[in-house]
Amino acid sequence: MPMNQDVIITCALTGAGDTVRKSPHVPVTPEQIARSAVEAADAGAAEVHIHVRDPETGAPSRDPRLYREVVERIGETGTDVVINLTAGMGGDLVIDPDEPLKQLPGTDLVGGLERLPHVEDLLPDICTLDCGSLNFGDGSNLYVSTPDMLRAGARRIQELGVRPELEIFDTGHLWFAKQLLAEGLLDDPTVFQLCMGIPWGAPADPGVLQSMVNMLPEGAQWASFALGRMQMPWVAQSVVLGGHVRVGLEDNLYLGKGVKATNAQLVERAVTIVEAMGARVATPDEARHKLGLKPRAEAAAVPVAAAQEGTA
Repeated sequence: MPMNQDVIITCALTGAGDTVRKSPHVPVTPEQIARSAVEAADAGAAEVHIHVRDPETGAPSRDPRLYREVVERIGETGTDVVINLTAGMGGDLVIDPDEPLKQLPGTDLVGGLERLPHVEDLLPDICTLDCGSLNFGDGSNLYVSTPDMLRAGARRIQELGVRPELEIFDTGHLWFAKQLLAEGLLDDPTVFQLCMGIPWGAPADPGVLQSMVNMLPEGAQWASFALGRMQMPWVAQSVVLGGHVRVGLEDNLYLGKGVKATNAQLVERAVTIVEAMGARVATPDEARHKLGLKPRAEAAAVPVAAAQEGTA
């Protein structure tokens, strides 16, 4: 696969990890998340990937009202950026290793459709679909996304006309995503995010990434990221193999050793790498065209219409 010449940069703004206490730059409130999105877009991100957090505690949240506030605040600025909302929240299961049927604090486990109320409310350009279960780090933390959940979620996202970004944490997840495509539950162009270096999924290894790229369906659009200090090397790695890139504080807190980053700084660094490689950074409109999304004016009108329909 030839090197990508027109690269979409996505900025993952805050995530759901325990990062708030580790960096003062991780946005927490809807106002902070929206401001960070605008700054990332100004720095060159065509797309922003959005989680929300409890404004008081910084804990991850699934509250649709928080998502609406973030999206509305971004819209009020007139900033042109593709909106990508996570729909992966609600898959966390923490078990007692000695009593596996006993759920421990940290569990937030709901069905596939219960992970989508904010997507149904806002009809964003993109929402994520985490394509399989995973031992999530050491201990007894699991991320649960079963085939039945995924089929139900993919079908509902398709009905809503939202483009799913297929989150791939291991090769089996990619295998199953292709099964969803074969069953008609995904529309072209398929959009993949290859998530590398999350214990215990696919390692941040160039050979593994190449193998996953080789498994992608024909015509797929894809991006990849890796955690921590591998974030910026992975920008180059993804572009070389023909993909797009993701950076941001969800995956990495540092600009360099001991230097805490902002989202905008991470995007700026990614822009530098992409351009130094002889490629160019795609605009939001170009990203919409590549990903098969609605034009900006049409997409911007949808959340308002959805809200009016909900109050009719």
